[in-house]
Amino acid sequence: MKSWRTAVVAFVVDAVLILAFVLIGRRSHGEAATVGGVLTTYWPFFIGLVAGWLVTWAWRRPLALIWPGVPVWLMTVALGMLIRTSAGQGVEPAFIAVAFVVLGVFLVGWRIAAIPFARRRALRRV
Repeated sequence: MKSWRTAVVAFVVDAVLILAFVLIGRRSHGEAATVGGVLTTYWPFFIGLVAGWLVTWAWRRPLALIWPGVPVWLMTVALGMLIRTSAGQGVEPAFIAVAFVVLGVFLVGWRIAAIPFARRRALRRV
């Protein structure tokens, strides 16, 4: 199991990247970045992220791509959209596609970028 510090940092990075997605999206649509507006958009995806982390036990291998990286991404998008629908928020096909691609690049992409650093750190320990 990776250290708890690594898991906490990985979870925070995921959560911050979802927040960046929300802020970029709200700005591109001319919506104000008020706390209430941002939280309204953010919370369904955050719940999806938490569920993804719990289902995959992501804290055990927080930097891994295939498990948990990809399932966390897919659950974040799928559950985020389901929750948005249940909460009466808009879910257009274009929004689903954009969320799928952007959150994939964010949630899986940072893990890809972290691989060389994690390997180098592991080699230093040996």
